[in-house]
Amino acid sequence: MRSSTHFTIALHVLTLLASHPGEALTSDFIAGSVNTNPVFIRRVLAALRRSRLVTSQTGPGGGWLLTHAARDVTLRDVFRATEEGALFALHSSTPNPKCPVGGNIQDILGRRFEATQRAVERELEQTTIADLVKEVQARSS
Repeated sequence: MRSSTHFTIALHVLTLLASHPGEALTSDFIAGSVNTNPVFIRRVLAALRRSRLVTSQTGPGGGWLLTHAARDVTLRDVFRATEEGALFALHSSTPNPKCPVGGNIQDILGRRFEATQRAVERELEQTTIADLVKEVQARSS
């Protein structure tokens, strides 16, 4: 099973930005915290910018900033910004419709997968970036 780390990295990045309010952070600085390549960080930041969760400043003192208060950004917002498509994929080719299983499995699984995705997104909606910052600060004290 292939799993993307973009969501997790984006949460790290946004928590780091929220931990430095009003301070523009460079992709190199962010990459140092994540311990990864700045090019990868810039790709994640580009997705977050497309969703209007971050903005960048150019020039001296430039870098990345949150566009919203951390309390207004939910994990669901970040998930939708970084992960494309459904959590679970159906068959890449159409199963045999003459087979009792093949003719019905797509619809049966599709409904369950959609319900699962809605449940995951409802859960992610309950936590904000501000909540993550509080937890990080509590563990750092």
